[in-house]
Amino acid sequence: MNYETTVDTGQEPFLDGDDPLGDPDEARAKQRKRRLLVIAAVALLVLIVVAMMSKGGEEAQFAPGAGQAPTVTVSVPGTTTVQGEIQATGTLAARREMPVGVVGEGGRVVSVPVEAGQWVRRGQVLAVIDRSVQSQQAVSSAAQVEVAKADAELAEANLARALKLVDRGFISTADVDRLTATRDAAVARVKVAEAQYRELLARNARLNIVAPEAGLLLERNVEPGQVVSPGSGALFSIAKGGEMELLAELGESDLAAISVGVPAKVVPAGTDKTFTGEVWQIAPVISEQNRQGVARVALSYAPELRPGGFATATVISGTVVAPMLPESAILSDDKGSYVFVVGEDNKAERRDVQTGLITDNGIAVTSGLSGNERVVMRAGGFLTEGETINPVDEGAQAQQPAETQDS
Repeated sequence: MNYETTVDTGQEPFLDGDDPLGDPDEARAKQRKRRLLVIAAVALLVLIVVAMMSKGGEEAQFAPGAGQAPTVTVSVPGTTTVQGEIQATGTLAARREMPVGVVGEGGRVVSVPVEAGQWVRRGQVLAVIDRSVQSQQAVSSAAQVEVAKADAELAEANLARALKLVDRGFISTADVDRLTATRDAAVARVKVAEAQYRELLARNARLNIVAPEAGLLLERNVEPGQVVSPGSGALFSIAKGGEMELLAELGESDLAAISVGVPAKVVPAGTDKTFTGEVWQIAPVISEQNRQGVARVALSYAPELRPGGFATATVISGTVVAPMLPESAILSDDKGSYVFVVGEDNKAERRDVQTGLITDNGIAVTSGLSGNERVVMRAGGFLTEGETINPVDEGAQAQQPAETQDS
Protein backbone atom coordinates (compact mmCIF):
# COMPACT_ATOMS: atom_id res chain seq x y z
CA MET A 1 0.00 0.00 0.00
CA ASN A 2 1.42 3.40 -1.18
CA TYR A 3 1.07 6.55 0.89
CA GLU A 4 1.64 10.03 -0.53
CA THR A 5 3.34 12.34 1.83
CA THR A 6 3.54 16.09 1.16
CA VAL A 7 6.56 17.69 2.68
CA ASP A 8 6.65 21.51 2.98
CA THR A 9 10.27 22.51 2.70
CA GLY A 10 9.57 26.28 2.76
CA GLN A 11 11.11 26.63 -0.70
CA GLU A 12 9.61 27.83 -3.95
CA PRO A 13 8.94 25.18 -6.56
CA PHE A 14 11.71 24.88 -9.08
CA LEU A 15 11.15 26.49 -12.43
CA ASP A 16 12.16 24.99 -15.71
CA GLY A 17 15.87 24.96 -16.01
CA ASP A 18 16.48 24.88 -12.24
CA ASP A 19 18.49 22.05 -10.96
CA PRO A 20 16.67 20.40 -8.04
CA LEU A 21 19.92 18.93 -6.91
CA GLY A 22 21.78 22.27 -7.05
CA ASP A 23 22.40 24.82 -4.35
CA PRO A 24 19.06 26.11 -2.96
CA ASP A 25 20.50 29.61 -2.36
CA GLU A 26 21.60 29.86 -5.98
CA ALA A 27 18.16 28.80 -7.17
CA ARG A 28 16.45 31.43 -5.06
CA ALA A 29 18.81 34.13 -6.41
CA LYS A 30 17.91 33.20 -9.96
CA GLN A 31 14.22 33.39 -9.12
CA ARG A 32 14.59 36.89 -7.62
CA LYS A 33 16.49 38.02 -10.70
CA ARG A 34 13.70 36.80 -12.97
CA ARG A 35 11.11 38.58 -10.85
CA LEU A 36 13.03 41.85 -11.02
CA LEU A 37 13.27 41.59 -14.81
CA VAL A 38 9.54 40.96 -15.07
CA ILE A 39 8.73 43.91 -12.77
CA ALA A 40 11.06 46.22 -14.74
CA ALA A 41 9.43 45.21 -18.02
CA VAL A 42 5.94 45.85 -16.64
CA ALA A 43 6.99 49.23 -15.26
CA LEU A 44 8.52 50.25 -18.59
CA LEU A 45 5.35 49.27 -20.39
CA VAL A 46 3.25 51.34 -17.96
CA LEU A 47 5.51 54.37 -18.45
CA ILE A 48 5.19 54.09 -22.23
CA VAL A 49 1.40 53.91 -22.00
CA VAL A 50 1.24 56.87 -19.61
CA ALA A 51 3.54 58.92 -21.84
CA MET A 52 1.43 58.23 -24.89
CA MET A 53 -1.74 59.19 -23.04
CA SER A 54 -0.27 62.42 -21.63
CA LYS A 55 1.38 63.60 -24.86
CA GLY A 56 -1.08 66.42 -25.63
CA GLY A 57 -4.62 65.30 -25.05
CA GLU A 58 -5.69 66.76 -28.38
CA GLU A 59 -2.82 65.25 -30.37
CA ALA A 60 -3.72 61.77 -29.11
CA GLN A 61 -7.01 62.14 -30.92
CA PHE A 62 -5.07 62.28 -34.21
CA ALA A 63 -3.41 58.85 -33.73
CA PRO A 64 -3.90 56.46 -36.64
CA GLY A 65 -6.83 54.20 -36.20
CA ALA A 66 -8.87 56.60 -34.12
CA GLY A 67 -12.42 56.00 -35.12
CA GLN A 68 -13.85 59.31 -33.97
CA ALA A 69 -13.56 63.00 -34.89
CA PRO A 70 -10.51 64.68 -33.34
CA THR A 71 -11.19 66.95 -30.39
CA VAL A 72 -9.68 70.42 -30.73
CA THR A 73 -9.75 73.53 -28.57
CA VAL A 74 -11.44 76.53 -30.17
CA SER A 75 -12.06 80.11 -29.10
CA VAL A 76 -13.78 83.23 -30.40
CA PRO A 77 -11.00 85.87 -30.23
CA GLY A 78 -13.12 88.98 -30.71
CA THR A 79 -11.20 92.22 -31.33
CA THR A 80 -8.64 94.00 -29.16
CA THR A 81 -7.18 97.49 -29.30
CA VAL A 82 -3.43 97.07 -29.54
CA GLN A 83 -0.92 99.87 -29.17
CA GLY A 84 1.82 99.48 -31.75
CA GLU A 85 5.48 99.90 -30.86
CA ILE A 86 8.49 100.36 -33.11
CA GLN A 87 12.02 99.73 -31.88
CA ALA A 88 14.74 102.04 -33.15
CA THR A 89 18.31 103.02 -32.41
CA GLY A 90 20.12 106.29 -32.93
CA THR A 91 22.52 108.93 -31.68
CA LEU A 92 21.87 111.56 -29.03
CA ALA A 93 22.45 115.20 -29.95
CA ALA A 94 21.61 118.72 -28.85
CA ARG A 95 18.24 119.72 -30.24
CA ARG A 96 19.45 123.25 -31.01
CA GLU A 97 23.24 123.35 -31.03
CA MET A 98 24.65 126.87 -31.36
CA PRO A 99 28.30 127.30 -32.41
CA VAL A 100 29.83 130.50 -31.04
CA GLY A 101 32.87 132.16 -32.65
CA VAL A 102 34.58 135.52 -33.05
CA VAL A 103 32.17 138.27 -34.02
CA GLY A 104 34.53 141.23 -34.02
CA GLU A 105 38.03 141.66 -35.34
CA GLY A 106 39.50 139.27 -32.80
CA GLY A 107 42.78 139.47 -30.96
CA ARG A 108 44.62 137.83 -28.10
CA VAL A 109 42.44 135.97 -25.60
CA VAL A 110 43.00 137.26 -22.07
CA SER A 111 40.73 134.91 -20.09
CA VAL A 112 38.09 132.18 -20.52
CA PRO A 113 35.86 132.22 -17.41
CA VAL A 114 33.68 129.19 -18.34
CA GLU A 115 34.13 125.42 -18.65
CA ALA A 116 32.35 122.79 -20.70
CA GLY A 117 29.36 121.34 -18.86
CA GLN A 118 28.40 124.62 -17.21
CA TRP A 119 25.11 126.42 -17.69
CA VAL A 120 25.44 129.92 -19.16
CA ARG A 121 22.95 132.74 -19.41
CA ARG A 122 22.21 134.92 -22.38
CA GLY A 123 24.88 137.62 -22.81
CA GLN A 124 27.33 135.99 -20.40
CA VAL A 125 30.98 136.57 -21.33
CA LEU A 126 32.62 133.34 -22.51
CA ALA A 127 36.03 134.74 -23.48
CA VAL A 128 37.71 138.12 -22.95
CA ILE A 129 39.97 139.52 -25.72
CA ASP A 130 42.66 142.10 -25.12
CA ARG A 131 41.40 145.60 -26.00
CA SER A 132 44.23 147.89 -24.85
CA VAL A 133 44.75 149.34 -28.35
CA GLN A 134 41.02 149.64 -29.03
CA SER A 135 40.51 151.47 -25.75
CA GLN A 136 43.00 154.16 -26.74
CA GLN A 137 41.34 154.49 -30.10
CA ALA A 138 38.05 155.07 -28.33
CA VAL A 139 39.61 157.85 -26.22
CA SER A 140 40.97 159.52 -29.35
CA SER A 141 37.62 159.30 -31.06
CA ALA A 142 35.90 160.87 -28.06
CA ALA A 143 38.32 163.78 -28.24
CA GLN A 144 37.55 164.26 -31.92
CA VAL A 145 33.90 164.63 -31.00
CA GLU A 146 34.73 167.42 -28.57
CA VAL A 147 36.84 169.21 -31.22
CA ALA A 148 34.00 169.01 -33.71
CA LYS A 149 31.56 170.39 -31.17
CA ALA A 150 33.85 173.36 -30.42
CA ASP A 151 34.14 174.18 -34.09
CA ALA A 152 30.40 174.00 -34.45
CA GLU A 153 29.85 176.36 -31.53
CA LEU A 154 32.33 178.88 -32.97
CA ALA A 155 30.66 178.76 -36.37
CA GLU A 156 27.29 179.32 -34.76
CA ALA A 157 28.57 182.36 -32.85
CA ASN A 158 30.11 183.93 -35.98
CA LEU A 159 26.87 183.53 -37.85
CA ALA A 160 24.89 185.16 -35.03
CA ARG A 161 27.14 188.26 -34.99
CA ALA A 162 26.99 188.55 -38.75
CA LEU A 163 23.21 188.55 -38.73
CA LYS A 164 23.22 191.55 -36.35
CA LEU A 165 25.45 193.55 -38.69
CA VAL A 166 23.49 192.91 -41.87
CA ASP A 167 20.87 195.53 -41.07
CA ARG A 168 23.59 198.18 -40.53
CA GLY A 169 25.17 197.40 -43.88
CA PHE A 170 28.50 196.20 -42.51
CA ILE A 171 28.03 192.58 -43.70
CA SER A 172 26.85 191.59 -47.10
CA THR A 173 24.35 188.83 -47.82
CA ALA A 174 27.13 186.76 -49.42
CA ASP A 175 29.10 186.85 -46.19
CA VAL A 176 26.05 185.69 -44.27
CA ASP A 177 25.58 182.77 -46.65
CA ARG A 178 29.23 181.79 -46.29
CA LEU A 179 29.05 181.87 -42.48
CA THR A 180 25.83 179.83 -42.58
CA ALA A 181 27.50 177.13 -44.67
CA THR A 182 30.46 177.09 -42.30
CA ARG A 183 28.12 176.62 -39.36
CA ASP A 184 26.25 173.77 -41.08
CA ALA A 185 29.50 171.99 -42.01
CA ALA A 186 30.71 172.20 -38.42
CA VAL A 187 27.47 170.69 -37.13
CA ALA A 188 27.77 167.88 -39.67
CA ARG A 189 31.33 167.18 -38.58
CA VAL A 190 30.07 166.78 -35.01
CA LYS A 191 27.61 164.13 -36.16
CA VAL A 192 30.33 162.30 -38.11
CA ALA A 193 32.67 162.31 -35.12
CA GLU A 194 29.93 161.02 -32.82
CA ALA A 195 29.02 158.24 -35.26
CA GLN A 196 32.65 157.18 -35.53
CA TYR A 197 32.95 157.13 -31.76
CA ARG A 198 29.80 154.99 -31.35
CA GLU A 199 31.04 152.61 -34.07
CA LEU A 200 34.33 152.19 -32.25
CA LEU A 201 32.53 151.50 -28.98
CA ALA A 202 30.37 148.88 -30.69
CA ARG A 203 33.44 147.20 -32.18
CA ASN A 204 35.10 147.13 -28.79
CA ALA A 205 31.97 145.63 -27.25
CA ARG A 206 32.13 142.80 -29.81
CA LEU A 207 35.64 141.89 -28.80
CA ASN A 208 34.32 139.83 -25.90
CA ILE A 209 32.73 136.52 -26.93
CA VAL A 210 29.32 136.18 -25.25
CA ALA A 211 26.59 133.54 -25.16
CA PRO A 212 23.81 134.30 -27.66
CA GLU A 213 21.28 132.26 -25.67
CA ALA A 214 21.03 130.54 -22.30
CA GLY A 215 21.89 126.87 -22.31
CA LEU A 216 24.39 124.13 -21.58
CA LEU A 217 27.97 124.73 -22.69
CA LEU A 218 28.99 121.61 -24.61
CA GLU A 219 32.44 122.51 -25.98
CA ARG A 220 35.24 124.98 -25.21
CA ASN A 221 37.89 125.19 -27.91
CA VAL A 222 39.94 128.22 -26.84
CA GLU A 223 42.54 128.93 -24.17
CA PRO A 224 44.02 132.15 -22.71
CA GLY A 225 46.88 133.53 -24.80
CA GLN A 226 45.44 132.19 -28.04
CA VAL A 227 45.05 134.66 -30.90
CA VAL A 228 41.66 134.38 -32.56
CA SER A 229 40.04 135.95 -35.59
CA PRO A 230 36.80 135.64 -37.54
CA GLY A 231 38.38 132.71 -39.41
CA SER A 232 39.13 130.74 -36.25
CA GLY A 233 35.87 128.79 -36.42
CA ALA A 234 33.60 127.86 -33.53
CA LEU A 235 35.25 128.42 -30.16
CA PHE A 236 32.25 127.32 -28.08
CA SER A 237 29.19 125.12 -28.58
CA ILE A 238 25.97 125.64 -26.62
CA ALA A 239 22.87 123.44 -26.38
CA LYS A 240 20.08 126.00 -26.31
CA GLY A 241 18.05 125.55 -23.14
CA GLY A 242 19.85 122.25 -22.52
CA GLU A 243 17.34 120.48 -24.77
CA MET A 244 18.42 117.16 -26.28
CA GLU A 245 17.10 114.84 -28.96
CA LEU A 246 17.55 111.34 -30.33
CA LEU A 247 18.15 110.92 -34.04
CA ALA A 248 16.29 107.61 -34.36
CA GLU A 249 16.89 105.74 -37.61
CA LEU A 250 13.82 103.97 -39.01
CA GLY A 251 13.04 102.02 -42.13
CA GLU A 252 10.69 103.37 -44.76
CA SER A 253 7.65 101.39 -43.57
CA ASP A 254 8.23 102.24 -39.90
CA LEU A 255 8.77 105.90 -40.72
CA ALA A 256 5.45 105.99 -42.51
CA ALA A 257 3.70 104.42 -39.51
CA ILE A 258 4.51 107.25 -37.08
CA SER A 259 3.58 110.92 -36.95
CA VAL A 260 4.77 114.09 -35.26
CA GLY A 261 3.75 114.25 -31.61
CA VAL A 262 3.69 110.51 -30.83
CA PRO A 263 5.42 109.59 -27.55
CA ALA A 264 8.65 107.64 -27.35
CA LYS A 265 10.73 106.05 -24.60
CA VAL A 266 14.52 106.40 -24.82
CA VAL A 267 17.12 104.33 -22.97
CA PRO A 268 20.73 105.59 -23.31
CA ALA A 269 23.51 103.04 -23.58
CA GLY A 270 25.23 102.32 -20.29
CA THR A 271 22.17 103.03 -18.14
CA ASP A 272 18.84 101.41 -17.39
CA LYS A 273 17.00 104.72 -16.99
CA THR A 274 14.12 105.46 -19.34
CA PHE A 275 13.39 108.98 -20.58
CA THR A 276 10.10 110.01 -22.13
CA GLY A 277 10.00 112.28 -25.16
CA GLU A 278 8.05 112.78 -28.34
CA VAL A 279 8.73 112.84 -32.05
CA TRP A 280 8.95 116.49 -33.10
CA GLN A 281 10.24 116.07 -36.65
CA ILE A 282 10.27 113.33 -39.29
CA ALA A 283 12.88 113.40 -42.03
CA PRO A 284 11.37 114.38 -45.39
CA VAL A 285 13.97 112.29 -47.27
CA ILE A 286 15.21 108.68 -47.16
CA SER A 287 18.89 107.81 -47.34
CA GLU A 288 19.78 106.14 -50.62
CA GLN A 289 22.54 104.15 -48.94
CA ASN A 290 20.62 102.34 -46.18
CA ARG A 291 17.00 103.15 -47.12
CA GLN A 292 16.36 104.67 -43.71
CA GLY A 293 15.07 108.00 -42.46
CA VAL A 294 15.46 109.90 -39.20
CA ALA A 295 12.78 110.58 -36.63
CA ARG A 296 13.91 113.28 -34.17
CA VAL A 297 12.72 112.63 -30.61
CA ALA A 298 12.78 115.70 -28.36
CA LEU A 299 14.05 115.13 -24.81
CA SER A 300 14.43 117.33 -21.74
CA TYR A 301 17.86 117.78 -20.21
CA ALA A 302 19.26 114.97 -18.07
CA PRO A 303 22.90 114.23 -17.14
CA GLU A 304 22.63 110.78 -18.74
CA LEU A 305 21.75 112.27 -22.13
CA ARG A 306 25.13 113.09 -23.61
CA PRO A 307 25.37 114.29 -27.21
CA GLY A 308 27.11 111.73 -29.39
CA GLY A 309 25.99 108.82 -27.22
CA PHE A 310 24.05 105.78 -28.43
CA ALA A 311 20.49 105.05 -27.33
CA THR A 312 17.52 102.84 -28.14
CA ALA A 313 13.98 104.09 -28.50
CA THR A 314 10.50 102.61 -28.41
CA VAL A 315 8.21 104.74 -30.55
CA ILE A 316 4.44 104.40 -30.32
CA SER A 317 3.11 103.81 -33.82
CA GLY A 318 -0.60 104.19 -33.11
CA THR A 319 -3.31 101.68 -32.22
CA VAL A 320 -4.75 98.75 -34.13
CA VAL A 321 -8.14 97.11 -33.53
CA ALA A 322 -7.82 93.47 -34.56
CA PRO A 323 -8.26 89.89 -33.30
CA MET A 324 -5.39 88.60 -31.17
CA LEU A 325 -4.35 84.97 -31.50
CA PRO A 326 -1.66 82.91 -29.82
CA GLU A 327 1.27 81.78 -31.90
CA SER A 328 0.03 78.18 -31.78
CA ALA A 329 -3.13 79.12 -33.71
CA ILE A 330 -1.35 80.66 -36.70
CA LEU A 331 0.10 78.26 -39.27
CA SER A 332 2.02 78.92 -42.46
CA ASP A 333 2.89 77.22 -45.72
CA ASP A 334 3.90 78.20 -49.23
CA LYS A 335 0.69 80.19 -49.64
CA GLY A 336 1.26 82.26 -46.51
CA SER A 337 -0.20 82.42 -43.02
CA TYR A 338 -3.55 80.80 -42.21
CA VAL A 339 -5.73 79.50 -39.39
CA PHE A 340 -8.41 76.84 -39.11
CA VAL A 341 -11.93 77.90 -38.16
CA VAL A 342 -14.98 75.78 -37.42
CA GLY A 343 -17.22 75.77 -40.47
CA GLU A 344 -20.59 74.18 -41.20
CA ASP A 345 -21.16 70.70 -39.76
CA ASN A 346 -18.02 71.15 -37.65
CA LYS A 347 -15.79 71.01 -40.67
CA ALA A 348 -12.24 72.44 -40.43
CA GLU A 349 -12.11 75.44 -42.75
CA ARG A 350 -8.86 77.11 -43.78
CA ARG A 351 -8.79 80.89 -43.53
CA ASP A 352 -5.87 82.86 -44.99
CA VAL A 353 -4.79 85.74 -42.72
CA GLN A 354 -2.28 88.53 -42.53
CA THR A 355 -0.49 89.18 -39.26
CA GLY A 356 0.62 92.47 -37.80
CA LEU A 357 1.88 93.56 -34.42
CA ILE A 358 3.47 90.99 -32.13
CA THR A 359 2.84 91.62 -28.43
CA ASP A 360 3.11 89.71 -25.18
CA ASN A 361 -0.60 88.88 -25.48
CA GLY A 362 -0.35 87.36 -28.93
CA ILE A 363 -0.22 88.26 -32.60
CA ALA A 364 -2.62 90.74 -34.19
CA VAL A 365 -4.46 89.48 -37.27
CA THR A 366 -4.88 92.50 -39.53
CA SER A 367 -6.98 90.80 -42.21
CA GLY A 368 -8.75 87.51 -42.82
CA LEU A 369 -10.74 87.36 -39.57
CA SER A 370 -13.55 89.46 -38.14
CA GLY A 371 -13.05 88.12 -34.60
CA ASN A 372 -16.42 86.32 -34.46
CA GLU A 373 -15.16 83.02 -35.86
CA ARG A 374 -14.43 79.93 -33.77
CA VAL A 375 -10.71 79.55 -34.32
CA VAL A 376 -8.70 76.42 -33.59
CA MET A 377 -6.23 77.45 -30.92
CA ARG A 378 -3.92 74.41 -30.94
CA ALA A 379 -3.20 71.23 -32.88
CA GLY A 380 -4.16 72.88 -36.15
CA GLY A 381 -1.12 71.35 -37.78
CA PHE A 382 -2.76 67.90 -37.52
CA LEU A 383 -5.92 68.96 -39.35
CA THR A 384 -6.75 68.91 -43.02
CA GLU A 385 -9.22 71.21 -44.69
CA GLY A 386 -12.73 69.78 -44.68
CA GLU A 387 -12.03 67.31 -41.88
CA THR A 388 -14.78 66.81 -39.31
CA ILE A 389 -13.69 67.89 -35.84
CA ASN A 390 -15.08 67.93 -32.32
CA PRO A 391 -14.65 71.57 -31.17
CA VAL A 392 -14.33 72.24 -27.45
CA ASP A 393 -14.56 75.78 -26.15
CA GLU A 394 -11.32 76.90 -24.51
CA GLY A 395 -13.11 78.31 -21.47
CA ALA A 396 -15.13 75.13 -20.93
CA GLN A 397 -12.02 72.99 -21.20
CA ALA A 398 -10.25 75.12 -18.58
CA GLN A 399 -13.16 74.62 -16.14
CA GLN A 400 -13.39 70.87 -16.66
CA PRO A 401 -10.66 69.81 -14.20
CA ALA A 402 -12.17 71.98 -11.47
CA GLU A 403 -15.65 70.43 -11.98
CA THR A 404 -14.16 66.95 -11.86
CA GLN A 405 -12.40 67.79 -8.62
CA ASP A 406 -15.62 69.11 -7.04
CA SER A 407 -17.42 65.91 -7.93
